[in-house]
Amino acid sequence: MKLAIILGTRPEIIKMSPIIRECEKQGIEYYILHTGQHYSYEMDKIFFEQLKLPQAKYNLDVGSGPQGKQTAKMLSGIEEILVKDRPDVVLVQGDTNTVLAGALAASKLHIKIGHVEAGLRSFDRTMPEETNRIIADHISDYLFAPTETSRKYLLNEGIPEEKIFITGNTIVDAAYQNLEISRSGADVLEKLGLKEKEYFAATAHRAENVDSKERLGGILSGFSQIYREFGLPIIFPAHPRTVKMIGEFDLKVPEGTRLIEPLGYLEFLQLESGARLILTDSGGVQEEACILKVPCMTLRDNTERPETVEVGANLIAGCGEKIIKCARKMIESGCDWENPYGNGNAAELALQNIIIGYNIAQY
Repeated sequence: MKLAIILGTRPEIIKMSPIIRECEKQGIEYYILHTGQHYSYEMDKIFFEQLKLPQAKYNLDVGSGPQGKQTAKMLSGIEEILVKDRPDVVLVQGDTNTVLAGALAASKLHIKIGHVEAGLRSFDRTMPEETNRIIADHISDYLFAPTETSRKYLLNEGIPEEKIFITGNTIVDAAYQNLEISRSGADVLEKLGLKEKEYFAATAHRAENVDSKERLGGILSGFSQIYREFGLPIIFPAHPRTVKMIGEFDLKVPEGTRLIEPLGYLEFLQLESGARLILTDSGGVQEEACILKVPCMTLRDNTERPETVEVGANLIAGCGEKIIKCARKMIESGCDWENPYGNGNAAELALQNIIIGYNIAQY
């Protein structure tokens, strides 16, 4: 059996890293195809090295661009590679344009598809990610749902039960494995002059937030209120686009909010782990905060990670007046919730089910 692992963004590399390590451990033949959706493969090489992963066999270097054009370039490039180096199963993860293109290319070539992190739903069709994950789910053969909630969403959409496997989320495997790797490197708290549990960590990168003056201004206003009330600095590793839009909208970075350069993934894991509270619009960060037992607030009006809210690890704060109220509530909360995303063996379970399916097909 041969697998093709298709990825193109750093979150995909992170969440696929346990799958790659498990393939190595079990001696499963595979190759990595990197689309270059966010960064060129040359820029991501260091990321593979830091996570101690083998390098990609193929890279498309598609780069950013309009949604349709980017997806079309990836679809064409992926198809060409799959025809030449045909795998038995293609694995994709999450909800990016890489996932959509990888799943479509495999489907048209009648290659089996495994979707890692299947069944997530925000129920907001204005998000391109929602379209991507729905299409990928409906054409996949192996749907690796992280939770029972995800499984129910898939069943409600008419996806056959025998295609769905609850594995937990590979983000649990990745958080544990990669935090351990990060501790062998530099101490980011020492580097930034921070003490554990004496700062808040924040991220904001989604277009619906940073491209709106009202929403981005609301987030910064919320940060200001939080600092005035709690007196703890808010460490904000800011995406270049976020910094650019703060300038274009003529917004002020409030007192107590410390804008810093984006951190590498391993450094950011340390920052998350030591924070008193995390404020974010990132789905992956919501999951990581939940796993690392750090209270979280989501700077959006919805989430495709409802399990984090249900267990008490996260609150939907939006981008306005609710921010300070949610901060008060999360600061007072304990961190005794149960992680809903599994025990850190999602990669092993996913590969186990693929192997079983492959062996059955041979007979």
